Amino acid sequence: MTPPQRRRRYPKEEPLPEPGPAQGDRKEPERLYVVAGPDGERADVDLVTLIVARADPPASATPEQSATLRLCAAPLSVAELSAYLNLPFSVVTVLLTEMLTAELVQARAPIVRQALPDRSLLEAVMHGLQRL
Repeated sequence: MTPPQRRRRYPKEEPLPEPGPAQGDRKEPERLYVVAGPDGERADVDLVTLIVARADPPASATPEQSATLRLCAAPLSVAELSAYLNLPFSVVTVLLTEMLTAELVQARAPIVRQALPDRSLLEAVMHGLQRL
């Protein structure tokens, strides 16, 4: 049996590694209030509201607005937009509010599927096909 090893109370400090190209190229995350703006007003949109771009990104557009306009060339829900931009829903709604007031995007209600046809109609069609 070996005796227990003693540990120093204050371990020897090792020099910190200098940031290399892998650590230096890493992008620092922006604060969300920088993206959302100071006022924080929100449009009445929910997760399934479809957003469609109405114009190309102007020269004064922020990177998030430009990315939103490129993504919304075809209708895209706010939930999908939030996931693609990697931003929280609340920040995306503030961003969309600014874009809606500038008339860069248009908000549409989601496409609702029609209700299923009546069961008696389906049975009548099935019996008609069986008679053939």
